[in-house]
Amino acid sequence: MFPQAPASTDMPDRRDGLIYVMPSDLSLAVEVALATGRPLLLRGEPGSGKSSLAPWVARERGWRYYEHVVTSQTRARDLLWSFDAVRRLADAQAERRTGPGRASWHSEGRYVQPGPLWWAFAPRSAARFVSRAAGRHRTGPEHRPSGRGGTEFRAETGRSPDHAVVLIDEIDKADPDVPNGLLVPLASNGFVVAETGTEVSVEPPGQPTDVPFSRHLIVITTNEERELPQAFLRRCVIARLQPPEDAKELVRIAHQHLTARLPAVSSADLELAAALAEELREIRRAAGRDGVRRPSTAEYLDALWACRSLGITVDDPRWQALRGLTLVKPQQLRD
Repeated sequence: MFPQAPASTDMPDRRDGLIYVMPSDLSLAVEVALATGRPLLLRGEPGSGKSSLAPWVARERGWRYYEHVVTSQTRARDLLWSFDAVRRLADAQAERRTGPGRASWHSEGRYVQPGPLWWAFAPRSAARFVSRAAGRHRTGPEHRPSGRGGTEFRAETGRSPDHAVVLIDEIDKADPDVPNGLLVPLASNGFVVAETGTEVSVEPPGQPTDVPFSRHLIVITTNEERELPQAFLRRCVIARLQPPEDAKELVRIAHQHLTARLPAVSSADLELAAALAEELREIRRAAGRDGVRRPSTAEYLDALWACRSLGITVDDPRWQALRGLTLVKPQQLRD
């Protein structure tokens, strides 16, 4: 019934910035964050699209993009810079064995790696440190190394050297010291590298500009698994992503995803999306009555792709089983 989507675009969660259905109130939140120079803190249920906003804004505006996925091991400094103490120790031991001159391990800058906020604020400075660590001349941020420890740096070909978007994803997974440790760097757009004393601050634009808003957008997401410090919340523009309740809005989101992955969207595709939207609304209402987690928009899209790939409709005998696999998951059910 349904032609297959191209394999090259098969991805369960889009982080490429190609698709995002932007609510008007969220668009305003982005503009307010840029106007005030404050981080944009996105609250909302898992699967509501919080993490997809930042790469979409970066692609739409042609800005550089960086992201860091926070874990329980993340420290605030990881978002600014990292220091390779293991390599420094190895170089020091090697020099003691082979004699002076093998490695200039005394230069602490060789072991400093810029983090996402450093790349966003001062890409030329970050590139210099990468060149020093690599031991050869490099001139631009496009030559930076692959990310480590939850950080991803995206390709920047054609992106503005003077503007950047940074995603700090799931900050609630970190210790409270992390948001507290980011207060000063985010407020001042700068920091000092402890090992070298290097002062990092926002570099002036390459071209003169009179744009009356910040050149950097810091997007921070939380699933609210842990309460964030009040001092941190006070310094953010806060927006909550509400899951779309209207069936037409759900179909509009589905249509955007279908269009991105298929050569053509058929009427059967839209009919399936509409039927699943009604199913999702019914399941959400029941979940609200029962006090259990409601399925997200991401799970609605999972159900859509599964039904479409397997040729299942809501009146198919297999639908109830698929419904339990994608929308009504075991942790949502009561004994």
